[in-house]
Amino acid sequence: MELNQGKLLKKETISVNPDPPRNNRRTFLQHTGLTSAAIAAGTLAAAGVHGDEQQDRTTRSANEQMVLGIIGCGGQGSGLIQGFKDHAAIAATCDPDSERAEQARQACNARKAESDLRRLLDDPQIDAVVIATPDHWHAPAAILACQAGKHVYVEKPCSHNLREGQLLVQTARRTNRIVQHGTQSRSNRLIADAVQMLREGIIGDVLVAKAWNVQRRDNIGHHTPSNPPPHVDYDLWIGPAEMVPYQQNRFHYQWRWWHHFGTGDIGNDGTHEIDYARWGLGVEGLPVHATAVGGKYFHDDDQQFPDTATCVFEYPALQGKPRQLIFEMRLWSTNYPYQVDSGAEFYGSKGRMFLSKRGKLEVFADRNERIEDPKPKSPVSLKHEDHRRDFLDAIRTNRPPNADIQVGFDSVALVHLANAAIRAGTSIAINPDTALLVNSSPQLEQLLSRTYRDHWARPAL
Repeated sequence: MELNQGKLLKKETISVNPDPPRNNRRTFLQHTGLTSAAIAAGTLAAAGVHGDEQQDRTTRSANEQMVLGIIGCGGQGSGLIQGFKDHAAIAATCDPDSERAEQARQACNARKAESDLRRLLDDPQIDAVVIATPDHWHAPAAILACQAGKHVYVEKPCSHNLREGQLLVQTARRTNRIVQHGTQSRSNRLIADAVQMLREGIIGDVLVAKAWNVQRRDNIGHHTPSNPPPHVDYDLWIGPAEMVPYQQNRFHYQWRWWHHFGTGDIGNDGTHEIDYARWGLGVEGLPVHATAVGGKYFHDDDQQFPDTATCVFEYPALQGKPRQLIFEMRLWSTNYPYQVDSGAEFYGSKGRMFLSKRGKLEVFADRNERIEDPKPKSPVSLKHEDHRRDFLDAIRTNRPPNADIQVGFDSVALVHLANAAIRAGTSIAINPDTALLVNSSPQLEQLLSRTYRDHWARPAL
């Protein structure tokens, strides 16, 4: 296929090894398909036990606890442990930082702490994993987990780049695993009811949604490479990404602002607002156009991602009318729209709505006439308003979770398209029916995928 036909986004068939050796996860990248060659070819080989080969433990009694493994034990992982430990048994924690792994193990009384996720995935007693690693590990870890027969709760954004996000969706479907994306607004009663009101036409046809992330981020300074802490297996932390030397301001938490490991704040906090803005707008799949401008307007430090961005996505006609989604980001301001750092406005043919995950909702009819105490005519049914319990219930009942991985991918795709458009300095045109780039180029192909460390494929110690 010619490059200008957009081969990167083509939905290829996954290649599966019909008889994989049981220790395939020991050679990791060679058997996940996450090598450079496999990414280019769009294939995945099986790693370890297929989901349909492993004993299906979702038929257990309602009173029997699900058994989880926690992969990634930083701030988000620790918070997820607190949310899960009362509803499931946590058997193992995993982090290349051995101190974090052990602290997390003690916090949930797990029986073991690991540094290498491959050992955790080899445990047949673990039903599901919770992935709260840096972004560059989200999709590789989730793909491996699905192939090992585990269900997955993966933090947002579900992938570091668009191509591996597609592979994750394909793998989840092929292995028949439940994969919940960490966009908790999908389990938020206020937001679900607001979206239902939009569906019922409270402001007419919703044609435009505008979301924002406004906050004052810290300056991360200028640092030089140094030795990693002795309790950190830095090679494991880097994992499939290309190797760069350890540097203090691109490690814990601050990895978010580096191209190798994160997706910037468009992918960090912005994913949440983009997700419920897209939900309210009522669009699915890929847009037809993505354009974005931005840069470092304020911070003088080592961050590689913008501190300021304006991103616009146009969707094909729905019921005869196209739709537009706008996302604005300013990481140097505390002058918040509507007095909230994050939120979304929806503009309809008969009014507008303001909505925020911070618990705020306002609805206005034509001429800005306020609609007092708005309620949906038919309240939406949520199985669980706790996102973590929804994941566990989805496994038990074999139903899609509130934030199924396809839903997560459709939102996170906008993050990747925006970042690529800013870095390439160009708008991106997409054929959403074929998932092909219309104006593909070698630079866009690279920005929407990545180079993986083939040589990291080695036996576990």
